[in-house]
Amino acid sequence: MSIQQLHTSDELHQYVGQPGKKLLFKHSTTCPISAKAHEEFQAYVQSSDTPAAIVHVIEDRPVSNQIAEEFGIKHESPQIFLLDGSDVSWNTSHWKITRSAIKEAVDK
Repeated sequence: MSIQQLHTSDELHQYVGQPGKKLLFKHSTTCPISAKAHEEFQAYVQSSDTPAAIVHVIEDRPVSNQIAEEFGIKHESPQIFLLDGSDVSWNTSHWKITRSAIKEAVDK
């Protein structure tokens, strides 16, 4: 399964609007914690068929800010969301983003 990179609010809305479970990962390309979380995220996605998307928080800040506003969840980076339809069913950040934590959330 490949990871879709979201650059615009239109792409974000199209992605969030899809039915079913999907992952959304906010990644800071300058942060070592985010680099580790990104590895865990990629490892999970490669071993699953759960749709996944990524937003680079520095390069695409308006989209990143929009996620915080629309979901009503304070921005952190790295940060991951599990969406079921357009609702956030789980989210976490920083060192808590592990392959096993993502798997556990998706499998619930």
